[in-house]
Amino acid sequence: MNPDRVNLRVVIRLPSGGGTRGGPFHATNPEAWFTCVPGLKVVAPATVHDAKGLIKAAIRDDNPVMFIEHKMLYGVEGYVPDEDYIIPFGVADVKREGSDVTVFCYGAMVPVCSKAADQAAEKGIECHIVDLRTLLPLDEEAVLEAAKKTGRVVVVHEAPVSGGLGAEIIATVM
Repeated sequence: MNPDRVNLRVVIRLPSGGGTRGGPFHATNPEAWFTCVPGLKVVAPATVHDAKGLIKAAIRDDNPVMFIEHKMLYGVEGYVPDEDYIIPFGVADVKREGSDVTVFCYGAMVPVCSKAADQAAEKGIECHIVDLRTLLPLDEEAVLEAAKKTGRVVVVHEAPVSGGLGAEIIATVM
C-alpha cells in the first residue's frame, strides 16, 4: 500500500426529507451539512436511472460518498437499463428545456418542479429544469450556462430557512 495514498472508500446511504418515518431524518434534509466537508462527495438522485448510475459511481470512488435518498422517492418506478453504467459525479442533467426561467433542483424536488413546469407551460412560461444530481462536487459549469440561458433563476430544495444549499447555488450564479 502506498503510504502517500489513503483510500477512504465508503458509501453512506441516508434518508432525507419530510414524512413521518426515518428516525433522526424524519423531516430533515441534511445535505448542506455534508457539502461543507472537504474530500466528501454528496449525491441526491431524483430518478431510479440516476440512482443506479450514481450508486455504482459511489461504490467505485476512492472517496467517502454520502448517498442521500429522499423518502418520498422510495417506491417510485422508472426505466433502469440492464447494462453496467455509471453517472459521473459533478455532472448535472437537464430534465426539461425551456427559455423563460431556469429552475435548479435535486432529489424529490425534480418531480415537483416538473409538475410545476407543466402548469407554467399552460400559461406560456417555459421552464428550463436542471437536476443537479451531485451536490458536491457541484456542476458549476452547467449552473452558470443554464443561468445565462434564461437570465432568471429559481432554486427549489427542501432545506432549513438558512444555511441551505440554495444559497451556494445562488452565490455561484452571482
